[in-house]
Amino acid sequence: MQQFYNATYLERYGRPMEENLLTLLWSLSVSMYPLGGFFGSLMVAPLVNKLGRKGTLLFNNIFSIAPAVMMGVSEIAKSYEIIIAARFIVGICAGLSSNVVPMYLGELAPKNLRGALGIIPQLFITIGILSAQVLGIRHILGNSTGWTLMLGITGIPALIELLLLPFFPESPRYMLIQRGDEKTAKKALQRLRGSEDVDAELSEMRLEDQSERAEGHLSVLSLLSQRSLRWQLVSIIVMNMGQQLSGVNAIYYYADSIYATAGVKQNDIQYVTVGTGAVNVFMTIAAVFIVEASGRRLLLLCGFGICCVACVLLTVALTFQESVTWMPYISIACVIIYVIGHAIGPSPIPYVVTTEMFRQSARPAAFMVAGSVHWLSNFTVGLVFPFLERGLGSYSFIIFTFICLVTLIYIWLVVPETKNKTFLEICQMFAKRNKVELKLGDTDLPLKESKESLEDAVRVTAF
Repeated sequence: MQQFYNATYLERYGRPMEENLLTLLWSLSVSMYPLGGFFGSLMVAPLVNKLGRKGTLLFNNIFSIAPAVMMGVSEIAKSYEIIIAARFIVGICAGLSSNVVPMYLGELAPKNLRGALGIIPQLFITIGILSAQVLGIRHILGNSTGWTLMLGITGIPALIELLLLPFFPESPRYMLIQRGDEKTAKKALQRLRGSEDVDAELSEMRLEDQSERAEGHLSVLSLLSQRSLRWQLVSIIVMNMGQQLSGVNAIYYYADSIYATAGVKQNDIQYVTVGTGAVNVFMTIAAVFIVEASGRRLLLLCGFGICCVACVLLTVALTFQESVTWMPYISIACVIIYVIGHAIGPSPIPYVVTTEMFRQSARPAAFMVAGSVHWLSNFTVGLVFPFLERGLGSYSFIIFTFICLVTLIYIWLVVPETKNKTFLEICQMFAKRNKVELKLGDTDLPLKESKESLEDAVRVTAF
């Protein structure tokens, strides 16, 4: 792509592109994606409240198909500006889908499978990364003739979704609580569960509906000022910042030089990178199967703990790799261990927990905040890390060690286990920490079953 940028500039202006300008354009091409992701996150709440979860995902395909076509024809059009603009638009697509898909699946899933289904989006993200790494091998599409095709085929998954998603139901919770359409919600639930008996789930939804009728749709400003949601909000911010600022992008940035130092031939590094991507996919699959048994909290603690230790060891290994002959192999091991740790906890679980910590009225605004923090943190790491690496070298990973440790301590002290609990049960778990009282009528809200009387209104009273 950089060769294309140079050749296009030379053809336009009759002189080679200056190195600083090339660096600027390349940095813009890279950074437009997370910046688009940030703006996509800002669109989550208004779109999911207006169009629904399924409707938003169908609408979002525009932001995938259009840039895929733009990037596919960029070489023919002889325009690198098209690539930069397309990267921003596809970033909007990523910002929307990375928030709306977990929200949609979390609302469709029964409580005993919510964690496993919540990790599925991250699993497909890792499969997409692995597919890109395979297609990016030099003798496949990672060359001067195949790169536009590689960028263009990113629209194929969107086309598949556009064809298949209309056959799936809208979120029953959205239909009942936000649209008041109980008949459609019941039909959707019966279809999803494969059973006519869905009265227990419908009762739980009605109870949640009554508990938040006074609140209506919460905006971001309302969410920030809501005392009953204070610790949930702080938790999703900390987890999403920890996810992106824990050094995952820096690890991949350093990986190629680590492999080269260990003696891997330059042409073979791409295959080792594919192997790392395969480890990422395998461990995410493992997380799908263990999340309901181990719980979200344990996976988060183990994941951030492994990443913290891996960053410490990697700092030591990179510092002594010039003087100790076997140290580069320790560096490779640290990269793989870090990828394993991130794949089982920090990568997939924050999306699951964001869905679970909030009730229907607050969930869109919560995902809007979580997504914005996620993409801004991603953008910040991409912008700042090259300077950190230049100034601190291998010691830059000490910063990531500290971030992993702080996030781990916060999760240990604040974040409760949410597996196999209803949204209202989770809300009650946070009530004490938020110093609010959640009541049904004149008695504490039991929440163990959703068959209690639904005639009384739920009220949240600040002490």
